[in-house]
Amino acid sequence: MAERADDRLVRLLGLVAFLDDAGPVRVEELAQRFGVTPQQVREDVDALWVSGTPGYMPDDLIDFDAYSLEGGLVALTQARGMTRPLRLGTREAVALVAALRAMHASPAVQADPGRASVVASALDKLAAATGEAASAVDVRLAGDGDPQVVAAVTSALGEQRRLHLRYVNAADVASERDVDPLRLVTQDGSMYLVAWCLRAEGRRTFRVDRILAAQVLDTPAAEHDVRDPDADVWASVAHEAAPVATLVLASAGRWVAEEVPAESVRDLPDGSVEVRLRVTNPAWLRRLLLANAPDVLSVSPPEVARDAASAARDALAAYGPAPGGTPAGRA
Repeated sequence: MAERADDRLVRLLGLVAFLDDAGPVRVEELAQRFGVTPQQVREDVDALWVSGTPGYMPDDLIDFDAYSLEGGLVALTQARGMTRPLRLGTREAVALVAALRAMHASPAVQADPGRASVVASALDKLAAATGEAASAVDVRLAGDGDPQVVAAVTSALGEQRRLHLRYVNAADVASERDVDPLRLVTQDGSMYLVAWCLRAEGRRTFRVDRILAAQVLDTPAAEHDVRDPDADVWASVAHEAAPVATLVLASAGRWVAEEVPAESVRDLPDGSVEVRLRVTNPAWLRRLLLANAPDVLSVSPPEVARDAASAARDALAAYGPAPGGTPAGRA
């Protein structure tokens, strides 16, 4: 599975801080400590070697002892200020306290005692340093789904175990399936479980408040060759400035409202559903429309429909003339 950029950034910063305090460390030890391969450690060092402060001349870059690295030892020789204590203003500190309190209250953190302890420790230290301003911050997360379901999902994620789900989709069709959980994500006030579904043999997204029951199985969750589990799920979600596309879908296409957080979902009298999406990636929307063309009744704005239609014609034309001499896509 592809690594998230923010996960790697945290590890890169951690490498600098750890090496600055610990001194030279063997590649294999660093790999074990940070949960990656020795090859990944070497790639991280190569990335840090060309990172630094503005100017980015040789004297501005983080530096390592090249001769030591050839012998399998990572020795940091210049951190370029990366390990200096961070000074926060009151407003920045209060915002960070609020974020840490929200993180500490989240199911994903509460399900992992070790993670919860680290967040609590950081929160206590920051709150103490911030003083009275921190006491004015009150963060409460609204519940999302059955607490027993949330507990089972977070437990399965923490223990890397398979889940048995009873789930009802947007069309009120209930199903049971075994899944290997990948990640919990929150978007627009709703929590979603991204998982590999063994029945569908592919990645699927389940809205947590639609999971009727969840059971943690004894079977370990398997590794699956998937890209960033959030990449396609949230590709259509954007900030408020992003354009809006409105799709009218047949009843069978109602799943779109479940798979992708929408601006609004409206049931129409004929049984179809209107879904409004904010889109920053037109290619993603084009793929969605082409893959589900039989269930797409209308699309607006018109240029979105024209873009999808043009892509469909190009795809048909790539097959060459149809039997009888008629060019594909022009019948």
